[in-house]
Amino acid sequence: MKDFNFYAPTRVVFGRESEAKLPELIRQYGGTKVLIHYGGGSARRYGLLDRVEQMLHEADIDFVELGGVVPNPLLSKVKEGIGLCCREDVDFILAVGGGSVIDSSKAIAYGVPYEGDVWDFWDGKAVPQASLPVGVILTIPAAGSEMSSSTVITQDEGMLKRGFNSDICRCKFAIMNPERTYTLPPYQTAAGATDIMMHTMERYFSKYEDATLTDAIAEALLRTVKDAVFVVLKNPEDYRNRANIMWASSLSHNDLTECGTEKDFAVHKLEHELSGLFGVTHGAGLAAIWGSWARYVMDKHLNRFVQFAVNVMGVTNDFSDPRATALRGIEAIERFFQQIGMPTSIPALIGRKATDQEIETLVAKCSRGGKMNIGAMEILKPADMTAIYRLANA
Repeated sequence: MKDFNFYAPTRVVFGRESEAKLPELIRQYGGTKVLIHYGGGSARRYGLLDRVEQMLHEADIDFVELGGVVPNPLLSKVKEGIGLCCREDVDFILAVGGGSVIDSSKAIAYGVPYEGDVWDFWDGKAVPQASLPVGVILTIPAAGSEMSSSTVITQDEGMLKRGFNSDICRCKFAIMNPERTYTLPPYQTAAGATDIMMHTMERYFSKYEDATLTDAIAEALLRTVKDAVFVVLKNPEDYRNRANIMWASSLSHNDLTECGTEKDFAVHKLEHELSGLFGVTHGAGLAAIWGSWARYVMDKHLNRFVQFAVNVMGVTNDFSDPRATALRGIEAIERFFQQIGMPTSIPALIGRKATDQEIETLVAKCSRGGKMNIGAMEILKPADMTAIYRLANA
């Protein structure tokens, strides 16, 4: 079991009418002028932005707004937000939305006190020393950014998508009302559930196989989400299962399921380039690549894949042939993805096969020009990345 340092400072306010706590939370963390940051029209259309504005008006908390965050949030919007905050003397950022809005908010928070180009942090040229405080009203459970140290941004030029981690900008609070997820479209619900599961699987598939309690937590989370997503796809207003998915979003990416293990995140890095190049939904891209990664690395880690097959996917253990058991576990989760409308290959994801040139581009970006390997349980070099992309492209 690997030594670990678990840090999860975000205050979670969970349940019906949890938004009512917003003004006192903003004041608690020093906010006097707020940037309300959001995505498209759904937050306005379903009345959440109107309620937020009303609460802040009644509490005499000044605010400005910036919408327009897109999936795979763009650096250009981040820089627009930095400029707005500097001009308006904003001292607190409120993200209203899902992972893309939260990541854009965190990036703005890094950029306001920084005198250089905020992309320096994602380019490895600088480390942030300060940030504005960020709070969130979560409406899309998926990315887990509400409790994680991670921020993923896409540079407009070349659509270069990169992640950056720092505890400095973990959200101060996360308001989670499962009722706010009732209106999510089925595809977004399924993609979000996939992302949640993948955040845990990226930690579960580890060379450390003796973190028994952490494994049990991870397995329970995976089974819970797997079962809950079927229910909410049939009944979108099932509060109990919406709540389970929403809470799992945070627990899957606040490092709880990493305690005593070591995260791999090769699949996430491979997928970042897919969604950066093709503009696809992140959760769908993860489903499209995971099975190929699993088949490529499983022979060196059969015990872990057998445990996953039996404890998560309910596969009967064939003790005489562990490889067959492992393969049945991979096939079982691919069937699950297909049942909830997720793709399990690149052609199913983008509607065609990727070209050889596109695969070369994906590998070049993922390996930063051949200079970087990825993964932890299994280290992947550029040749390995190429092989996995080609498997997924078959």
